[in-house]
Amino acid sequence: MEIRKTKNDDTLTLELSGRLDTTTAPQLEKTLKTDISDVKSLEFDFAKLDYISSAGLRVLLAAQKVMNRQGKMTIRSVNETIMEVFEVTGFVDILTIEA
Repeated sequence: MEIRKTKNDDTLTLELSGRLDTTTAPQLEKTLKTDISDVKSLEFDFAKLDYISSAGLRVLLAAQKVMNRQGKMTIRSVNETIMEVFEVTGFVDILTIEA
């Protein structure tokens, strides 16, 4: 998985590409721990993300909990496969997902 970071003022955008799974989730977790402390808006761009596992969902849930306290979190450009995972797991009710 590749993570491309863009920060503008208090908005952090993370573009993920590849697979967010057991082997790559710690990489995202580390990035979030170091980069979201002063962020009011966290945006994920999933346009190039092919797959997400339960490990990836866990990292997103942890990020959402942090952002509930300090701002907002949005996920954009989710493909059908990942959207199906969000729907089956109930994450569509927890996360803000934009087309």
